[in-house]
Amino acid sequence: MKVIVLYRPNSEHGRVVEDFIHDYQARQHSGVLEVVDIDSREGMAMASLYDIVQYPAIMVVRPDGGIVRAWQGDLLPLMSEVASYALY
Repeated sequence: MKVIVLYRPNSEHGRVVEDFIHDYQARQHSGVLEVVDIDSREGMAMASLYDIVQYPAIMVVRPDGGIVRAWQGDLLPLMSEVASYALY
């Protein structure tokens, strides 16, 4: 499974998301973590493809591209919750 984080680095939530990313990787949770700037071409395409309308967004995606779970908005999920979805 792949964990995708969509956010704007230079925004009011940028530091909180970057802390989440750092802590998630430091704890070596399961799944590949991919960080994407929402303002990039790739980020806009992902937001459109997965119907993401609030930022930041964290998604767990299967290898075939299907979305397993997504969290949107300022309230980030628990790292253990993200990791539990990324395991399967």
